[in-house]
Amino acid sequence: LFKEGVMVARKDFNAPKHSELDVSNLCVIKAMQSLKSRGYVKEQFAWRHYYWYLTDEGIQYLRDYLHLPDEVVPDTLKKTAKPEAPRRPTGGQRGPSGDRDRDSYRRGPSSGGYGGDKKLGGAPGGFEPSFRGGFGRGAPSGGY
Repeated sequence: LFKEGVMVARKDFNAPKHSELDVSNLCVIKAMQSLKSRGYVKEQFAWRHYYWYLTDEGIQYLRDYLHLPDEVVPDTLKKTAKPEAPRRPTGGQRGPSGDRDRDSYRRGPSSGGYGGDKKLGGAPGGFEPSFRGGFGRGAPSGGY
């Protein structure tokens, strides 16, 4: 638990052995429940598995109990050196189209758009929609 900072156990109280330790699964679950009741671990449960994470108080408690120096920390708190990601070009071509920018793509070709001979704009000037009851919230109240 202290080495990795996490512990996983399947919810199987009758398992003769834990998957990673040489003790019964029930002993692992009960020991972690004891640490949880004292606030030394946080518990998550998903898909028939318990997941326990050490809290800061739990790390300090285990350090004192196991007589470990302060330099020893769980793997979950160690900083890992991330490999530097390859840099993206800041300008120039973008995507497979190359010379077109985003706005010209959205507008479509200059010959009237992607839909062929569509008319652009809204409804005609004299259009007046009317809603005469019906279904849903606009239905007249009454019986069915």
